[in-house]
Amino acid sequence: MTAKKPANGHTNGSSSSASNGASKRSPAPASKSKSWTKPELLSRPVKHIDITRFDARPVIDSYRDMAYSSRTLAQAADIYSRMLADKDCAVILTMAGSMISAGLKKAVITLLENNMVDAIVSTGANIVDQDFFEGLGFKHYIAPGSPEAPPVDDLTLRDLMIDRIYDTYINEDDLRDCDDTTKKIFDDCCTQWGPGAYSSREFIDAMGAYLARNHTKNESLVKTAHLKRVPIFCPAFSDCSAGFGIVLHQVEKSEQGAPAVAFDSGKDFRELTDIKLACRDTGLLMMGGGVPKNFAQDIVVAAELLAERKGGQARGDIGMHKYAIQMTVADARDGALSGSTLREACSWGKVDVVYEQMVFGEYSALFPLLASDAYHRSQWKARKAFKFADMFEKAGNQRTDAATGPGGRAFQPVPASRETKPAKNPARGTGKPKAGAKA
Repeated sequence: MTAKKPANGHTNGSSSSASNGASKRSPAPASKSKSWTKPELLSRPVKHIDITRFDARPVIDSYRDMAYSSRTLAQAADIYSRMLADKDCAVILTMAGSMISAGLKKAVITLLENNMVDAIVSTGANIVDQDFFEGLGFKHYIAPGSPEAPPVDDLTLRDLMIDRIYDTYINEDDLRDCDDTTKKIFDDCCTQWGPGAYSSREFIDAMGAYLARNHTKNESLVKTAHLKRVPIFCPAFSDCSAGFGIVLHQVEKSEQGAPAVAFDSGKDFRELTDIKLACRDTGLLMMGGGVPKNFAQDIVVAAELLAERKGGQARGDIGMHKYAIQMTVADARDGALSGSTLREACSWGKVDVVYEQMVFGEYSALFPLLASDAYHRSQWKARKAFKFADMFEKAGNQRTDAATGPGGRAFQPVPASRETKPAKNPARGTGKPKAGAKA
């Protein structure tokens, strides 16, 4: 590469001999791009943070006397501790975005194990594509480089059957196995429960029973929630690996001329509303926004409508969510739900404004601090588990004896012997994997 000459005819920082052409620099050899293999790209698993191994209380205490997001995080931590100290309050955790793939699975499991969460409303991706997926033994991986300067482009990743979540990779071949496993679980639910429409909570509990039976050593919030009888709701259950599984199940049943199972989102809403009717005081701990945020907030209005049917009074007989915390990077100015403030939700009759806090920031960095602070302040030690999942089973006259698993529906998980490598289906696209590719 020849250095450029400035306007005065001299090369920058070079001798005069170079200016008259007597000496020129030889071109530098072009840099050779590294050829990445799939095993190399999937070599660094994401590790999940353990909130019990560090005490965030000194950090939160310091944040109270600072400003901006540090102060709002401290105020949110205080509200969460108050929520846990309120023994009559049911805590509902909502999860949007990619929370589990980010390394927060173990933190959520700790909250479940210690009665710090009583119900979960989530995107299907967090519950199925990420947590159930890891419960099967699969992992998420740290992508090399950075999203701004990736060493491998997305078209190459597609050819390698690698999916990307910002700076995180997932093996698409493993996701296909997850799809197939959900299909097998739906097949078994159809056999044991009978064809019909069921709530996402029922199917997710069946997934937890499956993991508890066949993958006892793998950590999973779905499995932990099943064992702790904490219900999980996915209002958009088809928008994840379970959606591919239900499509495969229903198409196969249709080809056989047999009835199938289906998702009943209305039953999800009714069951979550039952929690509000059973427990006047509720608190929201919301990670991100989206459908989970609105779904959890709307149960106040749904409970009011049901109360009005029996002579109840709107804006009076049903309490708003007593506590509410949201962490989000969304903007309130576009009118969308994800960034709308909790005070705005008060105008809809959903959230009280006495104990509410918006925290504007990315939750993978903030949530561990809040959760660790609450864990070490120990307000949870006096709480008892609500076990709302058992409430639904009793209401449905379902057997909960030892033969059905710990408090579970009459469901026998798919035997481990049936976990075979499926033929790859075209669920998320095509493309044959290559041994290596150049960026």
